Amino acid sequence: MQQFVYWHWLALAVFLLTIDMLAPGVFFLWVAQASLITGIILLVFPSIGWEIQLFMLSVFSVIGVAVARRFFKDHPTKSDQPLLNRRTAQYIGRVFTLDQPIVNGQGKIKIDDSTWKVKGEDNPIGTRIKVVGADGVVLLTEKTD
Repeated sequence: MQQFVYWHWLALAVFLLTIDMLAPGVFFLWVAQASLITGIILLVFPSIGWEIQLFMLSVFSVIGVAVARRFFKDHPTKSDQPLLNRRTAQYIGRVFTLDQPIVNGQGKIKIDDSTWKVKGEDNPIGTRIKVVGADGVVLLTEKTD
């Protein structure tokens, strides 16, 4: 069997970085850094067997993922629009006018260019309601004064 040399690991690191740029998420980044570290260690100590090299790759990959998870948990990404992909949460606290009545606790309202199911006390058309919560994609409402 042919022995792995340092440039095999460096080439693998470049390949994994390329995959990481094309694929969603950043998982391959940590395996690429493990491959890079393995290659650098092999450059310094070229007589390490392939079994130990694979073991090093595995250990450095697990360490990289664990460190990254801890880092991103302690330093979450801040956004100027934290509710961007949580549409129901964007409507909580807003007041709307019913264009269809709420009957038997259920109804629909038109918000911007979408129609949303609502739950709340029965109200006729024209009633102003406030969104107070969400149950999945159903908006929970109450009548405003």
